[in-house]
Amino acid sequence: MRLAIALLDAGVYVPSKATNTTIRTTAEQLGIHPPSDTTCRMVRTLIRYGR
Repeated sequence: MRLAIALLDAGVYVPSKATNTTIRTTAEQLGIHPPSDTTCRMVRTLIRYGR
């Protein structure tokens, strides 16, 4: 959830712009471990429904 909120705050409002690299870079900036591919998919789903 923290990742989805951070991405939305950073202006990533469309799931297609939230690539695995973008999500993992955001995780690194937040100081949390790099998410798996499955977690990245879940973050994109949260962004889709969080708009």
